[in-house]
Amino acid sequence: MKTIKLLTFFVTVLTLLSCSSKKNNYQLTKNYKPDDPKLYKEIVQMDSLFFDSYNNCEKELDKYSSFYSENIEFYHDNGGFMNSKQEIVNGTQKHVCGKVTRELVKGSIEVYPINNYGAVEFGLHKFHNKEEPNANPKIGRFTIIWKKENGEWKITKVISLH
Repeated sequence: MKTIKLLTFFVTVLTLLSCSSKKNNYQLTKNYKPDDPKLYKEIVQMDSLFFDSYNNCEKELDKYSSFYSENIEFYHDNGGFMNSKQEIVNGTQKHVCGKVTRELVKGSIEVYPINNYGAVEFGLHKFHNKEEPNANPKIGRFTIIWKKENGEWKITKVISLH
């Protein structure tokens, strides 16, 4: 029961922070060129598919869930650490679905290969709270570690900074 209360608190704080109107001065890397253009294209596509299911999670929660590894680790600068896939999905369903959408900052993704594992993705995004449609969302930085598991890309770690 304590874990459920902690999860509810974490997801609520994450949602509120993601939708605040403060601005950060995050900068894009100048002149970024991918080390592996094929890998870059593949991870950008995975990011798009993952966040499309996030943005439509009221209809695609199972698809959204399928992107996470069973060994997920989620770090949030304000919300803390989570490592339960089911708790992350339940929190998303309760606090995000139909309420919040994510928008990628165009041109912000960087992808670097991790030998014999997968890739690390860095980027910038902002979240829009449908309950506050006139709010000016702030930009946040994210890192996603992708692992190729049985021929499929899975998210194993997320670092979300706001």
